[in-house]
Amino acid sequence: MNHPIPASATVQFMSKDSMKDVLRAEAAVEPDAPATGPVTKETQIIAIYGKGGIGKSFTLANLSYMMAQQGKKVLLIGCDPKSDTTSLLFGGRACPTIIETSSKKKLAGEAVAIGDVCFKRDGVYAMELGGPEVGRGCGGRGIIHGFELLEKLGFHDWGFDYVLLDFLGDVVCGGFGLPIARDMCQKVIVVASNDLQSLYVANNVCSAVEYFRKLGGNVGVAGMVINRDDGTGEAAAFATAVGIPVLSTIPANEDIRRKSASYEIIGRPDSPWGPMFAELAENVGTSTPMRPKPMTQDQLLGLFSAASVGRDVVLEPATTFDMCGKREVVKQTLEVVYDAA
Repeated sequence: MNHPIPASATVQFMSKDSMKDVLRAEAAVEPDAPATGPVTKETQIIAIYGKGGIGKSFTLANLSYMMAQQGKKVLLIGCDPKSDTTSLLFGGRACPTIIETSSKKKLAGEAVAIGDVCFKRDGVYAMELGGPEVGRGCGGRGIIHGFELLEKLGFHDWGFDYVLLDFLGDVVCGGFGLPIARDMCQKVIVVASNDLQSLYVANNVCSAVEYFRKLGGNVGVAGMVINRDDGTGEAAAFATAVGIPVLSTIPANEDIRRKSASYEIIGRPDSPWGPMFAELAENVGTSTPMRPKPMTQDQLLGLFSAASVGRDVVLEPATTFDMCGKREVVKQTLEVVYDAA
């Protein structure tokens, strides 16, 4: 097929006068008018945080599956060095990580392609950033490196309805706090349960969001998913105290635990648990990023009974005898003391 040569490509073969005429003709062409209609597609990038083992991967695998069944185009990215976000989605199979694949390709002198790191199941696209080998690097730095590779692969040009990022809740690490610090997502969702440690992590995430909002950031907390709810109510009380909604409450149920342990997706439209995840998908999509009000440590402890968290314990100062097993010997100071003039 013969393709017409662009006018600009013939400039080098023309005289100066002809060249000017061609350039003037190109400059006279009016650019396309800017779009004025409603936005037809906008990707929601959502970072999900929570304490390790609290059920983020379980929640996200089922949420992303339900979203895909509802006709949404979803990308699930595991950003935890454990690289277990996609294991439930892929029936327990390990997904090659971006960092591991990048290292191997670099040694071979090859470039990383989308098909090397991104895989799909029933409409859900998924990948794992991965992390360094045990004891050989910083997990947070690995996350930063992983996102740099994603950008090289065209992350900002991908056309998804939702991009779900699964992050370890340790936002005191710069790498794990990356989406909040750099406005890489529009909103954050926390996963917690009715225990102090998971709510401590959720409170840290709220504190990180509030800190970067004070610096001019735009990320907000869209809500909380309460997982393994036993009905004691501490997580719901926390959500109320910090000013965020509860998007879903997943019960502490033996059927859910057993199916999750056997890598079975329960977020299916025909599953008994399908309506629960359908509601979660709706709530996640329509949730509004909010500016939370983090709690102090004492306020957080106040959500629990004194007996369960040791709030009635009295701090008793230690002595030198406690430390050394002998009486304290008072020594004269060697400090020079000057008489008043």
